This record gives sequence, structure tokens and C-alpha cells, in this order.
Amino acid sequence: MAFTVYLRDATEADLPGIMEIYNDAVAHTTAIWNEVLVDLQNRKEWFSARKAKGFPVLVAEVDGKVAGYASYGDWRAFDGYRHTVEHSVYVHRDARGGGIGRLLMQELIARAAANGVHVMIAAIESENAASIRLHETLGFRVAGNFSEVGTKFGRWLDLTCMELKIPG
Repeated sequence: MAFTVYLRDATEADLPGIMEIYNDAVAHTTAIWNEVLVDLQNRKEWFSARKAKGFPVLVAEVDGKVAGYASYGDWRAFDGYRHTVEHSVYVHRDARGGGIGRLLMQELIARAAANGVHVMIAAIESENAASIRLHETLGFRVAGNFSEVGTKFGRWLDLTCMELKIPG
């Protein structure tokens, strides 16, 4: 089934859709290692904090609805790391596997290049083969693996860290 994806900067009007995607990932996946669902006020604060620092928040819109979103922010909160960011990309459960994640990542990488980012970090739950594969196809390389550094759903989780040196 073909559909048209419209990528754009997020607005506050998109926050309910972003919240739905985020909360679904919290409740049903190991993509986010939080166990508490967030409310709209939480997403407003997150959005404001990203915008205040000049970080992009992108949405993929399909048929007038938020089908995915992506952003990046500080990797570590020390001046020496100011040219390195960690990104997030999430796709609505009904739209996964259709290329939306790739489109969001390609645009996010382009924004990073335009904003003088030198390295983009991905921190991925090690059993998420689809995400690791997507990142590899976009030029990310595995920089390290951490064993049992988090828990969710009553089990220990491993973390795969990947990096992309942004051309520029």
C-alpha cells in the first residue's frame, strides 16, 4: 500500500501525536527504557527544551496524522561534547517498516550537517536488529556494546552504541 509522507518541522499541534508514539514505545517496546507514560505537559516541556537549544524536531505526516518523529539533543552536557549529538527516531506502530524511519533519519542527518554537528550517536537496545540494520545502511558503525546496563519488562537489556561522522 503506497502512501505519501510529508516531512516537516514539528509544531505544538503535533505534540499529541508525538506523545501517542512515545507512550506506545514506552508501553510495548524496549526502544525507550522508561516505564512511565508521559502527559501532554511533559511533551510540551520536551519540545520547548529542544527548540530553546536550536535542536530540530521533525515529524513525518501521513494523511494528516503524525506517523513518526525524530530529533536530536545533547549527547553529554559538557562543553567538549558540543559537536556531538544523540538522536531519537520513532515511528507509529501502524507505519513501521514502510521507510518512514529512514526518511526521518536522512533529514535529521542533513539538518545535523547544516548545524555543524560532527558526530551523531545512536543508543539502541541490542536486540533491535531492524534499527541497527537501518543505522548501518545510513553509514553508522557500531562503536561499542554495553551488557545489562538497563532493565525493562523484568529483564536486563544490552545497549549497542553506534556513531556517524557527519560529512562536512
